[in-house]
Amino acid sequence: MKHTPTLSSARAALRSLAAAAGVTLMLGLAGHAGAQEIRIGVVSFLSGQAADSFGVPAVNGAKVLIDAFNGGSAPAPYNKPGMGGLKIVPVYVDENGGATKQVQELRNLYDREKVDLVIGYVSSGDCLAVSPVAEEMKKLLVLYDCGTPRIFEEAKYQYVFRTASHAAMDNVAVARYLKARNVKVGTINMINQDYAWGHDSLKDFTLSMAVLYPEAKVQSDQRPKFGAGQYGTEISQLMSRPADITHSSLWGGDLQAMVLQAAPRGMFKRSQVVLTAADHVLVPLGDKMPEGVVLGARGAYGMLAAKSDLNDWWWKLYQDKNGVYPVQAPYRMAQALMGVKLAVEKAMAANGGKKPTTEQIASALRGSEWDSPGGRIRMALGDGQQAIQPTAIGRTKWDASKKLIVMEDIQRFAAECVNPPANMKSEDWIKAGFPGAKCQ
Repeated sequence: MKHTPTLSSARAALRSLAAAAGVTLMLGLAGHAGAQEIRIGVVSFLSGQAADSFGVPAVNGAKVLIDAFNGGSAPAPYNKPGMGGLKIVPVYVDENGGATKQVQELRNLYDREKVDLVIGYVSSGDCLAVSPVAEEMKKLLVLYDCGTPRIFEEAKYQYVFRTASHAAMDNVAVARYLKARNVKVGTINMINQDYAWGHDSLKDFTLSMAVLYPEAKVQSDQRPKFGAGQYGTEISQLMSRPADITHSSLWGGDLQAMVLQAAPRGMFKRSQVVLTAADHVLVPLGDKMPEGVVLGARGAYGMLAAKSDLNDWWWKLYQDKNGVYPVQAPYRMAQALMGVKLAVEKAMAANGGKKPTTEQIASALRGSEWDSPGGRIRMALGDGQQAIQPTAIGRTKWDASKKLIVMEDIQRFAAECVNPPANMKSEDWIKAGFPGAKCQ
């Protein structure tokens, strides 16, 4: 990738991102919803343990891309100013505070801020809470990140979409990566958060390993609370019987804390650690991230992204503005905004150039496809409401010349290789041995 920052500049930029978490929890541009604008609620963590490495970078990605869209400076097919000529007016909301608070914030966005749609949510628990509310209100909600497969596998929606793959992809891909390299796996340790995201990740990984490594045995299954921060007890348990591999879907500040506490105690040297959603902590951890960690980004993002003109443009746009390269969160935010932009413009064309209704935008987004910096996005699951996408896994390596961790031994997986087909739930698909998977 181009223009890679030094570690010192990256840390300085992250300090400025952290300062942004102190902003007012809801920020809106002046004006009210009208025929010449489209108001979008953007929800992500602006405070709390998930802000510095995830929530604030996601919002910074939204800001820089919305500016490019409004200015008409994005490459084709995203070069029409705004969304079909409608100026994008963002309203930013802090996701911190729990599911009950987020349900009220969502209602406020629709009822008080008069947004046309909401793009947001990192926490799987928050997604499970707000999705039925948006559906009940018949308001458009685009989930840009949260991982639980349960959203569209346990319910049907007309107004709720997710423009990124769910977490089954992450765990199937990392299991395939290990198998492709003939990594010896006789024993497995795990540490995952004790809520929907951690539970689903643990389940999908153990089921995938049962197919590809049927003789492997789970030794230790640690489930700390979200935001625990201290992992001494869990690390002691994991190291009391070191396993061939140690799997974790920890993320944000929790993941940073676990790495900082486990690495000095030698856990990364005594076990092959596998982190399914970890690229976003590479910059803040710097040389504190051990080498040789098998790592995913929940997509072909950041240093795991395949080269393309669109990715080169996005990488430079984000880094020039923020001083650090984009990782998972801003990539996922970008692909959500890109998909919504094309859907709005398609709906406008069918509506005689007039601002489309919620139903018209939903109809245009349902089952659609578009190119993103992380590859082709296809709304292929959940009756066209849930995306699939390609992904990639690699290993960490310290680059002394660049003074940061880079990725090597990268393997990329087609979307159809690591996502279930439309007619099967992810759990059933994995248990059955991935029928219909198309892997190169």
